[in-house]
Amino acid sequence: MSGSNSSARAGTGSDGASALALAVHSMPSPEADAVTRRTRSGRLKMLLLLAVCAAPVVASYITYFFIRPEGRANYGQLVTPPRPIPAGLPLADLEGRPVDAAALRGQWLLLVVAGGACDAACERHLWIQRQLREALGPESERVDKVWLIDDGAAPRTATLAAVREGSAPATVLRAPAGALRTWLEPAPGDSLEAHMYVVDPMGNWMMRVPSQPDPARLKRDVDRLLRASASWDQPGR
Repeated sequence: MSGSNSSARAGTGSDGASALALAVHSMPSPEADAVTRRTRSGRLKMLLLLAVCAAPVVASYITYFFIRPEGRANYGQLVTPPRPIPAGLPLADLEGRPVDAAALRGQWLLLVVAGGACDAACERHLWIQRQLREALGPESERVDKVWLIDDGAAPRTATLAAVREGSAPATVLRAPAGALRTWLEPAPGDSLEAHMYVVDPMGNWMMRVPSQPDPARLKRDVDRLLRASASWDQPGR
């Protein structure tokens, strides 16, 4: 009997060791749990930070797009949702050197699209662009002028001198018309060159100006945009 009891005890010990080994291997690692908790906490903090940073921008757009006093109307057509500038938009300076599309971010933009020959409509758009920025007074430092030449023609010397004069010369770049149409869109029946375009500091095209624009009505739109974004937009890139 003693041999039988010894065998039983030995068998029990073997089974107990197996069960203990299984239990040990199946237990979660404290280190792994800590890493998982830190990862989740880090992601939550990142999302909260992004929400805090984006809140003023979202609030300003909600104010402008949706909270409108009775009788108020926009002159320009709002683009909903705004269209971000394509990262691969092929831009180049007048010497043919490539320019990163991200370089246009950081300021409100009054954008003119026209060929290098610059017809009468183009000349008027460039004139309105200059006059409107000057009329903004102290807020003008938050606005840049951009002329995108959408063909291979060289800009006329007199026109180029006019847009580059003063303390805030326009940025003149080349961009193929086909590539621009992946970002900007004219009104039905109009050409891309028929309009001026307003782009926000994040690089989003958000307003299309009617053809043959009224400078005073356009200025009211720009004034409203600058007021709505005053809490998060600062002068300079």
